[in-house]
Amino acid sequence: MNRKTIFLSCAGALLAAACLTGCGTKESFVPKHTDVTALDRPAQIFVKQVEGLSDSFWLGVDVSSVLAEEESGVVYYNEDGEVQDIFKTLKESGVNAVRIRVWNDPWDQDGNSYGGGHNDLKTAIAIGQRATDYGMGVLIDFHYSDFWADPNKQMTPKAWEGMELEEKCKALASYTKDSLNALLDAGVNVTAVQVGNETTTGMSGEKNWDSVLKLFSAGCDAVRQVSRKTNHPIEVVLHFTNPENRNQFLSFARSLDNAGVDYDIFATSYYPYWHGTLENLTSVLSEIASGYGKKVMVAEISYCYTLDDGDGSGNSVGEGANCDLTYPVSVQGQADAIRDAVNAVASCGDAGVGVFYWEPAWIPVPGDTYDARQSLWEANGAGWASSYGGSYDPNDAGRYYGGSSWDNQALFDFDGHPLPSLSVFRYLAEGAQTEIQEVALRDTEMTVRIGEEIHLPETAVVLYNDGSEKEEAVTWDASPETLAGWGVGDHTATGTLVRDAVGAYGFDPTCKCTVHILDRNFLLNYSFEEEDTSMWTITDISGTTDEIFVIDKPSDAVTGNKSMHFYSTKNVEFTVEQTVTGLEPGTYYFQITLHGGDAATQDMFIYATADGQTYTAATDVDGWTSYRSPRIEGITTTDGTITVGAHITSCPGSWGNLDDFILAPTK
Repeated sequence: MNRKTIFLSCAGALLAAACLTGCGTKESFVPKHTDVTALDRPAQIFVKQVEGLSDSFWLGVDVSSVLAEEESGVVYYNEDGEVQDIFKTLKESGVNAVRIRVWNDPWDQDGNSYGGGHNDLKTAIAIGQRATDYGMGVLIDFHYSDFWADPNKQMTPKAWEGMELEEKCKALASYTKDSLNALLDAGVNVTAVQVGNETTTGMSGEKNWDSVLKLFSAGCDAVRQVSRKTNHPIEVVLHFTNPENRNQFLSFARSLDNAGVDYDIFATSYYPYWHGTLENLTSVLSEIASGYGKKVMVAEISYCYTLDDGDGSGNSVGEGANCDLTYPVSVQGQADAIRDAVNAVASCGDAGVGVFYWEPAWIPVPGDTYDARQSLWEANGAGWASSYGGSYDPNDAGRYYGGSSWDNQALFDFDGHPLPSLSVFRYLAEGAQTEIQEVALRDTEMTVRIGEEIHLPETAVVLYNDGSEKEEAVTWDASPETLAGWGVGDHTATGTLVRDAVGAYGFDPTCKCTVHILDRNFLLNYSFEEEDTSMWTITDISGTTDEIFVIDKPSDAVTGNKSMHFYSTKNVEFTVEQTVTGLEPGTYYFQITLHGGDAATQDMFIYATADGQTYTAATDVDGWTSYRSPRIEGITTTDGTITVGAHITSCPGSWGNLDDFILAPTK
């Protein structure tokens, strides 16, 4: 499955000038947030005011899939339940900007769409014209690929295959200028251009950073040329992801500055369940803004309001997802996530220029069966990928093509009606109040060792839409006998609130307690959750590994929130080990779990030393969450001392995470 991205723009004077230049007699785009509250109805969500929110702050959405959705029969409604142009509904909800991805040639040789909204230039023009008609600014997001570009893949467009770097730079510049001129000639209010999408690992098939910098410069210079020639102010955006990797982010900004890349806005994706804390987001963006004189923004955010799957195609974030759902999975939780991201960017001061929500309209296409929906995804490109996409992207689209993995994170329900969370945009500047309601029960988890007695909590936390919470008694469906029979692994108990009143719930009154039962383990801080890591010895053997540290990122961890992270622009070569003493003489096993990627060359193994003998087991990395669990059996000690560790060697650009180091007796 793919994870994708978004944008934002400049100061009020430039934005107004841009619209007046590009829109002719169309409505001028001056984003006054208080002007879009014309809908005379009470709020249905709580919204804490974002103090000092500028009128020029972009509150945007990426609706790149909307044409393919409408072509497939999807109908969108307004807040009164009436069929209405979705762009009018967005404007009424406080949205003042739209982001549109552009792929060079998302079609196979027979004219079949790769899917994902078939976002070629023609599609971008059609979407951009509709947004412009409602006075919204437009960010054009060039992927410089024929299909999805993100940290997992940056593929070269078919037409550029085999080109040397200099020729590719010229092709990119020419494509950018031709596309921009076509958009402006069509009356699209292009206020900003994104040169590449989530370019953390490269762009257009180039992974060498010096080569990527040259592509950046070619794209940025092309935008500048069009802007000067047409007298149409256009901001230039560069877009990265994973702001939780602070050092990497700062190194991007530093190298862009050293190379003299001419851009205006440093943008990041920020998914609350993947990308660290809000405090870190504000901190790293503020440091880039102050250190390099750039504006900053969140180009992409979203959050789930339900864990239900609307089209049978599977959700990127759903039941059992390995990520930290920091907000309640509810409409209010979704609104809170948006509000907090806006506040985090606005806290950067004048440099913070906006936030875009990714694909709020990507909902299920009509159909009573999966096969019926599949035919629409194939015919109209409304799914994330069609089977035809496999001709260009055989390893991803060719294997996992299907519908929307984002329908449970949309701002419209599965039938096209706007959720109350969509209105958060129009309330941010002033705040909003509504009736206090229960919205969810907080799930919980616990970790025990095999043989320890399991005591499930007596209470569960009820969450309210105003952010308050209350503990109430809960009963569990797992009996003491059931708990005692659970072995090593993850188990789930379902709890229900204990209340006398029948029907006294305005929400799902059940919650889950996930019980992680671990084997016996003699290693201290085995999954790096504790602050004290002194029991671990980390050795950068060659002195070239840029990053070896404990990262707090649940999606990269196996157990808990943290793991041992590594990444380097140069060769990776390090060990991490721990020595255990005082063991009972006997036989033990050692195991870890790891994942990672971009390791074209690698030599990785775990090892254990006891009684003068060394044991090893080879391993490797082959993609994010493609877990490996190497294991060494038969480690014998007579003096009670065993040293265990992992030895990681790999090429520049490789990365990974080590977790769950286990040293346990063999049964």
